[in-house]
Amino acid sequence: MNSHKPTPSLLGLKKSFGFGDRIGLATPGHIDALKGHDFAPIFAQQSIREMTRTQRTPEDVMTSATETLVAENWDGPWGADADHLKTDEDVASTAAAGFTFFTIDPSDFVNNEADHLSMDELETEIAEIVKEGALPAEWKDAYLGQEFKVSEEQTLRFDPETLNRAAVKYGRAIRHCTTMAASIHLHGAARGYEIEVSVDETDSPTSPLEHLFFGLELKRREVKVVSLAPRFIGDFEKGIDYKGDLKAFEESLALHVAVAKYCGPYKLSIHSGSDKFSIYPAIGRLCGDLLHVKTAGTSYLEAIRVVCHKDPELFQEIAAYSRECFMRDRKTYHLSTTEEDVEVLAKSDPAEAEKVYFDTNPGRQVLHVTFGSVLTVGKAANGDLFKDRVLALLKEHDGLHREFLARHLGKHLQLLSAEL
Repeated sequence: MNSHKPTPSLLGLKKSFGFGDRIGLATPGHIDALKGHDFAPIFAQQSIREMTRTQRTPEDVMTSATETLVAENWDGPWGADADHLKTDEDVASTAAAGFTFFTIDPSDFVNNEADHLSMDELETEIAEIVKEGALPAEWKDAYLGQEFKVSEEQTLRFDPETLNRAAVKYGRAIRHCTTMAASIHLHGAARGYEIEVSVDETDSPTSPLEHLFFGLELKRREVKVVSLAPRFIGDFEKGIDYKGDLKAFEESLALHVAVAKYCGPYKLSIHSGSDKFSIYPAIGRLCGDLLHVKTAGTSYLEAIRVVCHKDPELFQEIAAYSRECFMRDRKTYHLSTTEEDVEVLAKSDPAEAEKVYFDTNPGRQVLHVTFGSVLTVGKAANGDLFKDRVLALLKEHDGLHREFLARHLGKHLQLLSAEL
C-alpha cells in the first residue's frame, strides 16, 4: 500500500469529471469508472448545501477520498471541488480542509426578473447598479458599437436592450464573484487554487450574449476562471436525462464554447450533469478539452440500488420515507415530478422496485432529492438510523457497490467520449 498521502492537484484546462460522493464510500467505484477514459477526475467534490444536508464537514469529504486513494495506490492527478460557495466562511472552511477547486455560486445576486423588465425599468436598475459600484459609469462604451468575433463563423453584437438585460441580470452577481475570488486568493494562495463560476441555478437560460458579457466582465476585473457553468437551454433536472430540443441545445452549446474560448479560454461546466445521456455525445464533441461535468446524486442512487438488491425490505422503508419527505425536500430543486407521481409510486408493486425507482423519472427524483433526510434523521422500523443500515450494507457488499458505480458512471464517460 502507498503510504504517501495524496493531495489534490490543479487540473487546468484538461477535460475533467466531478464524482460527487454523498456517503463517503463511492471513490473505489469512481476509480473503476474512470479506467480507459481520458478525463482528469475530481474525487473530493461536495457542495456546502450537500454537506449541510448530510451533516458532513469539508474534512470528512477530503478524508474519505484521500484514504481511498491511498488504499487504491492512486498516483495520478486528481482534484478537490468545494462546490457552490456563497460566503467567505464557505471558502475559509473548505480551503482549510485542503480543497483546491472553488466553485463560486453568485445565484443570490442574479436578477431573475431582468428578462421581463421594460427598457425604462432596466435603465432604472442600471442606474442603481452603477451607483452601488457594481459597474463603472462608462461601462457601456466597451460593448455598444463593438463587434466580438468569437469564432471564424460567429460575430456577436450587443444592442442597448440585450446589453441592459445582461447587465441587470448579472451585474451584481459579477461583483460578488470578484469579492469571492479575492477571498479564494486570501485563503488558497499558499496551496494554489482554481476558480469556477456557476450561474446554472437561475430561472432563465444564459444566452450566449449574456455569457459573453459575464466572461468579459470577469476578465476586466482580472478574475481568472478555469471553468464557467451557464444555465443552458432546456431542462437539466436532477437524476434524469435532458429534457428539451436536442438540435437547439447543440446549436446553443456551440456558441457557448466559442464564447468560452474567446473570453478565456476556460472550460464549460455542466452542472446537474448526471444522467444526461442524450446530449453527452454532442457535449463531448463540441467542448473537446474545454469541458467539466459535475455529478453527485447519481452515485447516491447507485448506493441505494445496492440496498434494493440486498435488503428489499429496508429499501421499501427508505422509499416510503423518501415519498413522505419529497414535497418538502424538493423546494430547492427544479423538478417535474409531482405529488400525483409520488402517489403512483406508493401503489407500485414491491417486486418491481428496481424498475420503478431507478428506471423512471419520478422514482429517481424521489430518491435523489431526499438524500439529506435519509442520511441524517430517517429511521427504519426497528429504530436504526437508515444511514447506519445503508453504510453497513455497502461495506458488506462493497464489490457490488463498486460494480454498480463503475457501470453507471462509466456509461457517462463513454458517451462523453463518443464520436457521433
